[in-house]
Order: sequence, then C-alpha cells, then structure tokens
Amino acid sequence: MSALEGVRVLDMTHVQSGPSATQVLAWLGADVVKLEAPTGDITRRQLRDLDDVDSLYFTMLNCNKRSITLNMKSERGKEIFTRLVADSDVLVENFGPGTVDRMGFPWERLREINPRLVYASIKGFGEGPYTHFKAYEVVAQAMGGSMSTTGLEDGPPLATGAQIGDSGTGIHTVAGILAALLQRERTGRGQRVSVAMQHAVLNLCRVKLRDQQRLAHGPLREYPNADFGDEVPRSGNASGGGQPGWAVRCKPGGPNDYIYVIVQPQGWAPIARLIGRPELVEDPDWATPEARLSKLDKMFSLIEEWTLGLDKWEVLAALNEHNVPCGPILSTKEIIEDTSLADNDMIVTVDHPERGPFKTVGCPIKLSDSPVRVDRSPLLGEHTAEIFQERLGIDEAELAELKANGVI
Repeated sequence: MSALEGVRVLDMTHVQSGPSATQVLAWLGADVVKLEAPTGDITRRQLRDLDDVDSLYFTMLNCNKRSITLNMKSERGKEIFTRLVADSDVLVENFGPGTVDRMGFPWERLREINPRLVYASIKGFGEGPYTHFKAYEVVAQAMGGSMSTTGLEDGPPLATGAQIGDSGTGIHTVAGILAALLQRERTGRGQRVSVAMQHAVLNLCRVKLRDQQRLAHGPLREYPNADFGDEVPRSGNASGGGQPGWAVRCKPGGPNDYIYVIVQPQGWAPIARLIGRPELVEDPDWATPEARLSKLDKMFSLIEEWTLGLDKWEVLAALNEHNVPCGPILSTKEIIEDTSLADNDMIVTVDHPERGPFKTVGCPIKLSDSPVRVDRSPLLGEHTAEIFQERLGIDEAELAELKANGVI
C-alpha cells in the first residue's frame, strides 16, 4: 500500500511549481488527475526536442498522473468540475491571483461544494504591493534573497541553477497539503493552503538573513570578502558558515574539474600533510580556526596548488581517507550517467509511447513501507473517458456529445 493511496488530487497546475508538487503526491501514491484545457499544459509544447511529442519539460514534471481535458469556460465544463471537486480530497492550482475566483469558484464556493477539500494555491507573492505581479523562477530568486547573495564579490547578482523558486515552492506546498490532510483527520474539515514563491525562496535563504543581522556587530569573519557594507555581500563559493569551504581546481582543468573542500578544525592537520605543508599544523599563524579565518583565500590557494596535480576523483579518495568533507563538482552529464544515482532510483529510465525511453529524476523521499515506482506522464486527455465513467458515471454517448460540443 502506498503512503497516499486513496487520496484523490485534482491537479489544475501548469508549468513547474504546481506540477512539481503534484508529482511528489503522485509518487507517494495519491491518484493525481491532471485537469487540462483541451489545448493542454503549455509545457507539453515548450522546449521540444522532438516534433509533435510531449517535451521533456512536461514529461519530467508529470509522471505518475492521469490526464483529463475540460473546457472550464463552458457551463457544462463547470458542472463537471463541480462534481470532480466534490469527489476530490485535494485541489491544487497555480494560476494568477483571482483566476479560479473568476471561473466562479472562490474558496467559499469550493468549501461549500466539499467541506473536506484541501485547496492549495501557489502564487508568486503574498498579500501586498506585489500580489498581482507576474512571477517566474528567477523573479522569485531575485525577490527572495537568493540573487543578491549569489555570485562573486565584484560581479553581478547571479541565479542558481537549482529551481528553488519553482520546485522549491512545490516542496513547500506538499508539506502544507500533507499537514492539512493530517489535520482533517482530527477535525473533519478541509482548509486553504497558500504558498508564495518569494516566501519559499526566502525560507531557503534564511542563513543570509541570519548574517544580515550579524553584520550589526561587525564584519562576517567566515566570509573571504575584504570589505563589508550594511548588506550581506556575494561571497563566491564560500559557505559563510561555521566551517569554511571553497571549490578548488583539479586537473586537467576543464569547466567542472573542481572539488569543494570544507576545512573543519580536525581536518586541518591531515590537509596540511597531504598538501606537503606539515609545518603549518603547529604554526600559530595557521594552527587554529581563528588564525585561518583572516587568510581563507591563502589557505585555499595552498590546497589548490596540491589539487591541480590530481583529478577530482583522486582528490576525493585522498581526502575521504582522512574524513575530510568534500565533493567533486558533477556536471549534468556525469550526474545522468552516475551509477550510484541509478542504483538509488534517483536517475530512472521511463518508457514513453511517443518519445520512447527517456531519463528522469526519481523520488528523493524514501519510505520503507511505501516504495515509489516512477511511471510515465500521461498523454493529453488520455484518461478522460476512464475517469468520467469511473467517477461521474458519464457514458460513451455523453462523452461523444461532450467532445462534439468542445467541453472536453
């Protein structure tokens, strides 16, 4: 039995933030029915690598779901939607603010249709001056604290490759939905779950808000920056935490021939010996973490002089012999070919009826009693007849009429 078996999710989401949330629910066993307009989720057509085939953008965000089509602009479509809401545990949407209300289904109406409904909404921003602004992944990074603190000290703000605005918000939404379902077990009532992309990014940037407040008491000694103003600076690859770290170069010098090394207090002695500078173990200018803080750039330059003679895998092996935390910078090619990730079902191969086999990311949440199997994404409207017959009792003649009238 899957963890969420029996939970019915009506998925009105599109693009990434919403589909990433509902895909996790589907992985965990919920019956996720993706409700699409007859034209389909726009990402079916975006960034295509094969003509007239659902894009990888869509297929990698909509695994384990079923798809129905419904024209919500028609009165008959709204009637069917009302019946689907009454038959669902969770409704998830990430339209612009007020869109579902304008369809005729504000929260008050939805709660009237189904008092047990958990209604989850993803928006760009919370209530206030930004409420109706459009938000995308990097907009959320820009306004949530990520970009101002990412990049080199003398360079422009940078976006991170991790989709913390979209998929990061999706994970926050999953947490809210699961909490609401658990509370419903005690109260019998559903509730509204709201998550803003800006808020989710801010939550992931909380350590930078920590450092903003620390600045009131002087420079941030754990940062390699020479100068500090009244804002947390960009600090390159510095961790900014209690244990200094940096990405150092390795041979042969390619764009990803780097390894990230963290120097803990107990790690300095073995590192000093490995790099051929054993005298620095006892040198008072180097022996303590406090002494090294003022020369972090020099410390990592010394380490890099050693790593430049080895490839990143050799450095990884040498440092791990001494329990020094480190990690090679893995390219996307190395990740998709990594056998350990495949063995852990984090890179999985899925067969698609139109595009053939493709690789996607597996479920990162591992439950001992509820293993996840990743199934392909649905074709547009693939399950309309099945679900309308199964849940609503609509027969084939009525289905044909709905199709002829543009309702599905």
